[in-house]
Amino acid sequence: MKYEILYPEAFPVVDCHLERGESIKAESDAMIAMSPTIDVEGRMDGGLLRGLARKFLSGESLFFQELVARRGAGNVLFGHSQIGGIMDVELDGSYGLTIQKNGFLASTQGIDIDTRAQNLFQGFLSGEGFFVLNARGRGTVFISSYGVIHPINLDDREEVIIDNGHLVAWPDYMNYEMERASNGWISSFTSGEGLVCRFRGPGVVLIQTRNPNNFEKELERRIKSIVGLH
Repeated sequence: MKYEILYPEAFPVVDCHLERGESIKAESDAMIAMSPTIDVEGRMDGGLLRGLARKFLSGESLFFQELVARRGAGNVLFGHSQIGGIMDVELDGSYGLTIQKNGFLASTQGIDIDTRAQNLFQGFLSGEGFFVLNARGRGTVFISSYGVIHPINLDDREEVIIDNGHLVAWPDYMNYEMERASNGWISSFTSGEGLVCRFRGPGVVLIQTRNPNNFEKELERRIKSIVGLH
């Protein structure tokens, strides 16, 4: 399968060329346009239990779109609803990719998408829930973000502290710890940062340059102001 990420700096979309018999799996509303040779079907990847786990445990769609070039080669154009970036991540089968809520967009054949449990402390305090997605196998995973996706490369034992609302994806062999942004709870609260994640290398952590939670709060504030509820 050949593909190209178009308009990467502003409202990107992915243009995929599928040869006959090839397919791609995407979020349920990702397809924008496709050739007449392409069939689109809703599938509960991995069966009912895994589909329900994605829906109710990680907040993702119950069904995936499966786009298959059954009647000949063709093109598929797909994107996501957020104002943000799209990045392709190649997996060789030696490790998986942990993806935060709403971060998965699509994947090629050979990639399996499942849910993965965070520990109790991380799930309760991260704001992302106790379950995240895990992509494993050999192929390409397309992830989406709010804002541009920025990779942070960490060498062995190198550390970085990331605001938890900016996390998108990271290799599943990397561990992180939740901690306060400042020494005390009051300072953490008044600084506007609250809790952060401390990652330790080696590995690459993918972050988004904007925080969707902040956008939702600002939108809610403006709506209340307009209708006079402030």
